[in-house]
Amino acid sequence: MTVVQAIIMGIVQGVTEFLPISSTGHVVLVEKLLGIHVDSDTLFILLLHLGTLAAVLYAMRREVQWLIKHPTSRMTWMILVALLPTAVVGAICEEWFEGLFDSGVTIGFEFVITGVVLWWMDSVAAGHKNEETMTVSDSLWVGTLQGISILPALSRSGLTIAAGLWRGMDRAAATRFSFVLSIPAILGGTLVKLDDVLEDPAATMALPWTQMIIGAIAAAIAGYLAVKGTSWLIKNSKMWIFAVYTWAVAAFVLYDQLFGHHFFPPLIG
Repeated sequence: MTVVQAIIMGIVQGVTEFLPISSTGHVVLVEKLLGIHVDSDTLFILLLHLGTLAAVLYAMRREVQWLIKHPTSRMTWMILVALLPTAVVGAICEEWFEGLFDSGVTIGFEFVITGVVLWWMDSVAAGHKNEETMTVSDSLWVGTLQGISILPALSRSGLTIAAGLWRGMDRAAATRFSFVLSIPAILGGTLVKLDDVLEDPAATMALPWTQMIIGAIAAAIAGYLAVKGTSWLIKNSKMWIFAVYTWAVAAFVLYDQLFGHHFFPPLIG
């Protein structure tokens, strides 16, 4: 992996982690198009996750500081409630999700679904609930869709914000809750990767550290800009831009699967 490839992977991870266009779907996409393979258990993926974690912690620092000062607030409990279905879905479907990630066979259809969700988000009337008035049921729905978004090309931020809007939250609150909820989710994924890395420390030391660190920095910078950009776009009902984009990506992937057979596994046979 070259420095340029590491930067590209970092930017892709950082931007797509928080823009509602699916980070894992784009990691698969870039791997296939560039002809590289970044194993899901390597240190590089861990460092990219740390970069995006740093990005969202800094972008949401006021909310995080408030939660630290008010550890028994309703928002804290709603976050914990939302993490329950996320953990259950992840635990039950982990091997299946990993198989889909490695093959990339379903990402075309998943980009289509992501686009439909994003298009709907612009048309739905925002409610009046916020993080302090949302119900346990609201939180469970958001957490369930976060769990489902482990599928490669389903957008975590898109599905969780859409769930909040569907359950009657206002746009700013749904966006804040989604981004704050991403912090423990990203942290949990990072700890899982760390356990995998520590199983083979010799292989870890042989990895290209310079490229990986540069990639992580790129992920952090891109991630911060993506958090700010997504907040503005959702507030101003501009999700149709990403809906059109994800549908265009889906068309490219599905065409290659049906006719081109250059990058992605065929749908038939």
